[in-house]
Amino acid sequence: MNIDILGPWGQFSAVALAIVLTTQLAHRLLRPVVLRLANYSAVLVAITRRCDRPVQWLVPLAALQLALQGMPENLHGLPTVQHMTGILAITAASWMVIAALRGVAIGVIALHPSDGPDNLAARRIQTQTRVLVRIATGVVLVTGLAFILMTFPRARQLGASLLASAGVAGLIVGIAARSVFSNLLAGLQIALAQPIRIDDVLIVEGEWGRVEEITATYVVLKIWDERSLIVPLGWFIEHPFQNWTRRSADILGTVFLWVDYALPVEAVRKEAQRLCEASPHWDRRVCSVQVTEATERAMQLRVLVSSSASGPNFDLRCELREALIDFIQREFPQGFPRVRSDLGEPVGDAAPGRRQGQVPVVI
Repeated sequence: MNIDILGPWGQFSAVALAIVLTTQLAHRLLRPVVLRLANYSAVLVAITRRCDRPVQWLVPLAALQLALQGMPENLHGLPTVQHMTGILAITAASWMVIAALRGVAIGVIALHPSDGPDNLAARRIQTQTRVLVRIATGVVLVTGLAFILMTFPRARQLGASLLASAGVAGLIVGIAARSVFSNLLAGLQIALAQPIRIDDVLIVEGEWGRVEEITATYVVLKIWDERSLIVPLGWFIEHPFQNWTRRSADILGTVFLWVDYALPVEAVRKEAQRLCEASPHWDRRVCSVQVTEATERAMQLRVLVSSSASGPNFDLRCELREALIDFIQREFPQGFPRVRSDLGEPVGDAAPGRRQGQVPVVI
């Protein structure tokens, strides 16, 4: 059939259909080959899989954009079609770049799993990857939107007029967006300096929790009782907080016991050592018992123990506290604090059966 009788738009429709069919067929044929070539790298596999759908749109749109260049310039409706195709192509390109960034993040995280015993380096890499990819994604979205707006003549004029009169308006926008930009800059600081990382154990506002997620504007802490604490990124730059896993997950924990002066400390020390050696939560670094305070009524024992992480250390402290209380009750029943009171010497038969000078003990 002679396609000349279809007219310019009919010819273009036929060419466009041929382009779409050809690109989709080429995609189906080349996809297994590309996946096989990228199979040696987890990052390349993740990028290829993420970019699969955007490529299906971007390639035919780019081909259509080139085909439109061969159409007569005076053809009715050509600028509108070129404009719409260009917007779709910019959208597909932005989509593909964002997909590629997320593929990089998935591949890097897969190469550095954080489920091992010594996961400090993996958590550092994961945190940098997540935060930087989120920031880059935001930049790509803003850039794509700017390119789309620049395709509209009126939008270009509006942008020029806004730049020309950016006095008060710029000040108002800057003040309104101050917290947003501060959080974005704080996210960049956290990604580079890394005061916190994914799965770090933090004490924030008196709450113990693990860093579950770091977004571009806030951090999600998973509290020990399953609550989630949402903290803006800027807060970590402006306020002090505790990071129990900054350099290493190793940690020391304490168990405090108030006991009577009659309790032999050496017996408690030996029992604490035996309990630590029998516990799987002890990392065999530190296990000591010391008298850290003494009052007129009792003395305070501090049991200092070490573990490979904060979770096992908490369990170890609970085990020691319970076992030592049971040990003292069983072996030294008078070893807990008592209140002593001297009531004076008994007079006559006021206290039958009591020897003179005896001092009663009130528990």
